[in-house]
Amino acid sequence: MFPDQIKVAIADDHKIFRKGVILSLRGFLNLKFVMEADNGEELIEKIPESEPDVILCDLKMPKKDGIDATKYITKNFPNIRVIILTMYEDERFVGHLMDCGAAGYLLKNTDPTEIKRAIMDVMRTGFYLNPFVNKVLIKKNYSKQKFNPSLTSEIVLSEREKEALTLVCMEFTAAEIAQKMSISTRTVEAIKDRLMERFGVKNSVGLVFYAMKNQLID
Repeated sequence: MFPDQIKVAIADDHKIFRKGVILSLRGFLNLKFVMEADNGEELIEKIPESEPDVILCDLKMPKKDGIDATKYITKNFPNIRVIILTMYEDERFVGHLMDCGAAGYLLKNTDPTEIKRAIMDVMRTGFYLNPFVNKVLIKKNYSKQKFNPSLTSEIVLSEREKEALTLVCMEFTAAEIAQKMSISTRTVEAIKDRLMERFGVKNSVGLVFYAMKNQLID
């Protein structure tokens, strides 16, 4: 269930850009900016006081960049969703940041309505996939995502695992998946945890990456 207001933080070393993003999203009353930071170090320091739900984070920042900040936040504040908002249109960054635990990857020319949609989606499902990220997922030469090696070429899933994985890729929440499959939310989470351990990924985004790369869903 969504809170009445989603608390958002933004980290970018260009003040005019931060102010522009905040201004552009001001019309969405269910979003409330609770914190700004010039760099990753300041961002991390301010988290305990501001307690954001979602962070819009640039990549290239002084003191601590967005990559290191994302790694730290996703490890130490697992309930906070990090959406990368950057000028770097490089597919290698997409895969690496998702592997680090980022919930989404947006370019700085993204329309405010899509930023808002990304925030809502990561709150609802834990991740946001746009056409740019999807392009990375389906490229055959994509190799930056780190998976645990497997001695078998064929990945065998049970019917329940395949159904759950398909619904994850369709962006349903654990509660919604539980309802559709007539099982408990705890069972859904157990299935997801088991798949993440098997595939060597860290979160729902990793599951989607792996499923698409290995054509595990129809």
